[in-house]
Amino acid sequence: MFPEFRLRYSRLPERFYQRFRPEPVSRPQLVAFNRTLAEELGFDLAALPDEAELAGYFAGNRLPAGAEPVAQAYAGHQFGMFVPQLGDGRAVLLGEVVDRAGRLRDIQLKGSGPTRFARGGDGRAPLGPVLREYLVSEAMHTLGIPTTRSLAAVATGEAVYRERRLPGGVLTRVAACHVRVGTFEYFAARGDAEGLRLLADFVIERHYSQLAELSGGERFVALLAAVQERQATLVAKWMGVGFVHGVMNTDNTAVSGETIDYGPCAFMEAYHPRTVFSFIDHGGRYAYGNQPGIVMWNMARLAETLLPLIDPDDERAVARAMEVLERFPERYEAAWLEVMRAKLGLVQEQAGDPELIADLLQAMQGGRADFTLTFRRLCDCAESPTADRGLLTLFEEPTAIASWLTRWRQRLGAEGRAGSLVAAGMRTVNPLYIPRNHLVEQALAAAVMEGDLAPFQALHAVLARPFTEQPGRERYALPASDEERVLRTFCGT
Repeated sequence: MFPEFRLRYSRLPERFYQRFRPEPVSRPQLVAFNRTLAEELGFDLAALPDEAELAGYFAGNRLPAGAEPVAQAYAGHQFGMFVPQLGDGRAVLLGEVVDRAGRLRDIQLKGSGPTRFARGGDGRAPLGPVLREYLVSEAMHTLGIPTTRSLAAVATGEAVYRERRLPGGVLTRVAACHVRVGTFEYFAARGDAEGLRLLADFVIERHYSQLAELSGGERFVALLAAVQERQATLVAKWMGVGFVHGVMNTDNTAVSGETIDYGPCAFMEAYHPRTVFSFIDHGGRYAYGNQPGIVMWNMARLAETLLPLIDPDDERAVARAMEVLERFPERYEAAWLEVMRAKLGLVQEQAGDPELIADLLQAMQGGRADFTLTFRRLCDCAESPTADRGLLTLFEEPTAIASWLTRWRQRLGAEGRAGSLVAAGMRTVNPLYIPRNHLVEQALAAAVMEGDLAPFQALHAVLARPFTEQPGRERYALPASDEERVLRTFCGT
């Protein structure tokens, strides 16, 4: 049933992890199974067992042939404060598989019992956050944003206790890799130069094979630059869909360049750069508009761990790392402008584009306009001026956006393309449907409190085609009413 495991990470020295067998649960029930992803990973769908047996595997009650589960060690800066030991407190890496495209991918269980990294936790996950990660991570994938994926969600038939009694769940997560900036920090904090070198070589082999021919310190300078490049591109894509990660700690920053750890994440509706949802982010450290600066800060923490590998002379090592870090703002702005030009239907680059984009965002902020619908209705405006009315209704104060539309059309006109072609291109990058917070919460409440999976399944189906208008599903495209609005999100898995 499962594809063959390649146990690459578990062949590293044992200080990289703890060997841990998932703790069985009493009544596993398969709640969601991603058949498309399973096929992509090389599962033999024709040979799948019945749902009860499948649930046993994805709950951790049974291990696939060849799996050697390990909980990975890592440290991390959490809200700016360094914690020298974190690690997978309730997750285990079963192993790696080679998918049908030849890519090596991790398969991990989350919520499978307390490892030695659990720090007093129960090692379990509530079903609600499991379903949340399943829903949002798969939505991010369909939006074209690098992300971990969700293969299965299982209800355990057991209770977990947080603020109240909740049903438990286990998520099967798929990732290009689970190595984080915090993994490097773990070995750096222990002065383990050999561990750092082994980890860096592992990451290069796994994700940046083009660097394999480099030697000496250049190899690790290039690794820093490559990770930084992917992170700049990733966060630019987040910004393009109004995604707020919510907890951009270094232990939640994957060196593969994927979005990882969907805790208190949310999607912004009314545009404002200071938008925060996470109930623990009291100071707004991880607000929407702070995300580029935070990922740059995280890259500086990665650079610090690599200094001994870059050069034995501290001064020279710092100078080389700084050469890379100082390029981040320019690289991020280039990635962000690429995202935003595409959203505005612009193919050519012009010097005034940053100002044009900034003025649109300022008009959206002043008018409290919905981020997603503003860009989607601009697609219609590109096709016909008669669509302007639909855009203007999104703004509490439409004067600024009305003036901006004139400038935008002049800019489009300079490129000389037909409005229908511009609009068609814009509709491939501006979604109509996102995981709006109130819809996600409604779906999870129905699943957890009433055992009703229909809202979850319906929302998942809509989000599978985010760029395509789906008649009869208009409510999924609308912002929350005042009564439905979700202002705070919570950690869970």
